[in-house]
Amino acid sequence: MKVLLVGGGGRENAIGEALVRSGAELYVISKHRNPGLARLANDYGLARETDIEKVLELARKWGIELAFIGPEAPLEKGIVDSFEREGIPAVGPTKEAAQLETNKAFARSLMEKYEIPGRKLFRVFEDVSEMRSWIDDFGRPVVVKPLGLTGGKGVKVVGYQLRDNEEAKAYAEELIRKDGRVLVEERTDGVEFTFQVFTDGKRVIPMPLAQDYPHAYEGDKGPITGGMGSYSCSSHLLPFVPREDYEKALETLKATVKAMRKNGTPYRGILYGQFMLSKEGPVIIEYNARFGDPEAMNVLPLLKTSLLDIAEGIVDGNLGEAEFEKKATVVKYLAPKGYPVSPVRGVKVEVNERAIAEAGAKLYYASIDENFTLLGSRAIAVVGIADTLEEAERIAEKAVPHVKGELFYRRDVGTRESVEKRIGLMREFGKEFEPNSC
Repeated sequence: MKVLLVGGGGRENAIGEALVRSGAELYVISKHRNPGLARLANDYGLARETDIEKVLELARKWGIELAFIGPEAPLEKGIVDSFEREGIPAVGPTKEAAQLETNKAFARSLMEKYEIPGRKLFRVFEDVSEMRSWIDDFGRPVVVKPLGLTGGKGVKVVGYQLRDNEEAKAYAEELIRKDGRVLVEERTDGVEFTFQVFTDGKRVIPMPLAQDYPHAYEGDKGPITGGMGSYSCSSHLLPFVPREDYEKALETLKATVKAMRKNGTPYRGILYGQFMLSKEGPVIIEYNARFGDPEAMNVLPLLKTSLLDIAEGIVDGNLGEAEFEKKATVVKYLAPKGYPVSPVRGVKVEVNERAIAEAGAKLYYASIDENFTLLGSRAIAVVGIADTLEEAERIAEKAVPHVKGELFYRRDVGTRESVEKRIGLMREFGKEFEPNSC
């Protein structure tokens, strides 16, 4: 089957590899030529992923039979709707359904209307004085978010104290003046985790849980990034997520898919729930309408079922099971020095692929071109896969020195110490549980 993959990041490198492993004849379109995808693809088109006419033109030329959409920006532009009008099935939600990610007001309103479990108290404001009064009356710490896409970098979480709401009000006012509207919601304290599922609009098939490291620097310090790495456990749970909370989070995602169907905006594709595990249980922080990056690189190498079969099941409304190996994974992302604020661009890096393979690690390319030149975002990911978290982390760490250039990474991603820290945080927040093995 001729399959078109739209997107050229680390997430897409992992998707492309899984599709080819499933027997797909792969074609790729992205704004730069990803070296990893270029080797997998029968043909490669250079275009902005949001240039839908150009994407369709190449799809017609190649005789594409199925499309798989990687990033969120083309989903927001309605690329799936355009493919469907062409008679080409596409893995991903329609423009309306993608609002679960692209319009936070839509997502929060849907949760409220259909009483989806794990929802947060929220308000959307257009008026500055009304916003300020509501925050004062609310009397508890809040979180402020832009309504649209932010690449994981637009949320303002202020401190634990009520006095910190002054900072929240100032940021909310800034967003109202800039965007016209802003989302303000109650703050939830806990530890975040990622829960990704496949869905055909009715069935919901879970993937292993993962945890991302969004802060740029070790010790969870520095600016928020697209994600400096992530880990998953052989149990497919996380050490601080009890089975009952896993089931509650899965129920939230199932209820979301059911609500979308009732709402007349059926959701098909990959649904990613970003949860905060609080003392009371899992709370949905936000939805993403596609695989996570880096979390795709945790789950897809473990997928034993054909991704092509899953993709066909999603678009046909006949999704079957998905089986994953019982292994732990650790993803470590190497990013240009200065990322995400003022990243180095236009300089080359050296990658010893043979040495990385000999270390037992997988390698995925992201924001780097065919000349191995840095493009400004996270550039290269190495992935350790093993029976235990410690071994997976050791493999990933052993691979890192074989990438040389103006790069940095977080050594603490997936380490036992960082995981223990998260277990400790949950206990500080009053959660009583027995940690799962990892």
